[in-house]
Amino acid sequence: MSSIRNIMKSFYHENSIGKLLLSPLIYYRNYIMSDKTYILKRFKRVMGYNLDLNNPRTLNEKIQWLKLYHNTPLHTQCADKYAVRDYVKNKIGEKYLVPLYLSTTDPKEITPERLPEFPFIIKTNHDSSGGIIVKDKTKINWIEIQQSLSRRLKKNYYHHSKEKQYKDIKPRIIVEKLLIDKVGNIPNDYKIHCFNGDPKIIQVDSDRFSNHKRNLYNANWELLPFTWSIWKNNKPVWDNGTTIPKPESLSTLIDLAKTLSKDFYYSRIDFYVVDKEIYFGEITFHHGGGTEIIFPKKWDSFYGDGLQIPINQG
Repeated sequence: MSSIRNIMKSFYHENSIGKLLLSPLIYYRNYIMSDKTYILKRFKRVMGYNLDLNNPRTLNEKIQWLKLYHNTPLHTQCADKYAVRDYVKNKIGEKYLVPLYLSTTDPKEITPERLPEFPFIIKTNHDSSGGIIVKDKTKINWIEIQQSLSRRLKKNYYHHSKEKQYKDIKPRIIVEKLLIDKVGNIPNDYKIHCFNGDPKIIQVDSDRFSNHKRNLYNANWELLPFTWSIWKNNKPVWDNGTTIPKPESLSTLIDLAKTLSKDFYYSRIDFYVVDKEIYFGEITFHHGGGTEIIFPKKWDSFYGDGLQIPINQG
């Protein structure tokens, strides 16, 4: 039985046709599986040790605990890429929002006639998927995009990840300005991990669409001595890249992250800096689903000690 399971796993993970054929079965399996069972099984499979929900110690364990036991309507609002705009507007001001061109629940409204001439990105608000970048409307198959968006709108990301904040989001499509610098490059994004409203780790992902690298810094912009990444072939997929210069707006980014994160035990607040202008990206509550490996592991424990959560309320 185990050999059949291993063959199926290999067919799914290493074969695009296998992923296409098996995805509906996996989605249904996750749909009927309880949140706790799914989280325990996935954590053990990916992280290599048992998740202790009664006494979570590592950062990834505490993220799992929060996933299971701490969810509020505010989490749902802030996980919604459309509704979070109101939260950001009220907390730090509208000037930090990426310009929004279109919002709709109907994929058929995503047509070139309704969209701007300059670069933009098409997203859905209710999941963790990347967007569709459009730089030239004349080179796009709009029927394929509408069909893809239609499929995405029908899926509830909660059943994929068991992250409750996604469960009650009303799916919609949003079209935003594509953030690019003066030479046409997509900027680095600064992901600020906040523990109890205090920025502790600044994650910088660079070259995300080519040779993706990830550097981790503290609030003083000192490179941290660990990686935080999914692993493949016994090594991190996103290793450290070249040194990233300290952004001139670092103190402002930190202050904004403090303001946006103070309502949550743990959150990751994302920003972009484009030609010295700061734009809000998104708020994430369970970075990497709580199953991205921190290596060496002692740093998972170190940062776990720094995150205070109400375990007695679980």
